[in-house]
Amino acid sequence: MHFTINGQSYDAEPDIRTSVLDLCREHLGLTGSKKGCDHGQCGACTVLINGRRVNSCLTLAVMHQDDEITTIEGIGQPGNLHALQDAFVRHDGYQCGYCTPGQICSAVGMLDEVKKGWASHASGDLTDPKFDDAEISERMSGNLCRCAAYPNIVDAIREVGGAEPAGRTADEKDAAMEANARGELVA
Repeated sequence: MHFTINGQSYDAEPDIRTSVLDLCREHLGLTGSKKGCDHGQCGACTVLINGRRVNSCLTLAVMHQDDEITTIEGIGQPGNLHALQDAFVRHDGYQCGYCTPGQICSAVGMLDEVKKGWASHASGDLTDPKFDDAEISERMSGNLCRCAAYPNIVDAIREVGGAEPAGRTADEKDAAMEANARGELVA
């Protein structure tokens, strides 16, 4: 089977039940995408397939032989980071780093959705969605962070996407991080 991943051609013969995640990690050595829950509930394995966000643990590789697959390795490289990768570093949105590849891939896809004017469940206006913290939180809700770095992740995405700033002080940001750590999800 032939696959195009991060602009490179790969030939592999995985079992027909192999997920895109396992193809990348186990057959091709692309270990940036992480296996979290293996049930599509955490988003750690998020990749872009033809520019759309996909939980790679839930989709079979054989279904994507003619598609363009982009993993975190195709987003940016050391010394040449994507704007989101740079913002995640500056805003400390990576914490332990396990969910970061999926978060960044999802954010790249999400910003493209916003650019195209696609509404979300949080959009008040379906024809012209307002890009704010509520939109970012809703659109990124499929990506979990056990370190509770959500305020920092939202700040990084807001900066790159040009969303209206929330005007949070450092103390308010720390309080949000502490609330997230207690299980009270705050963007």
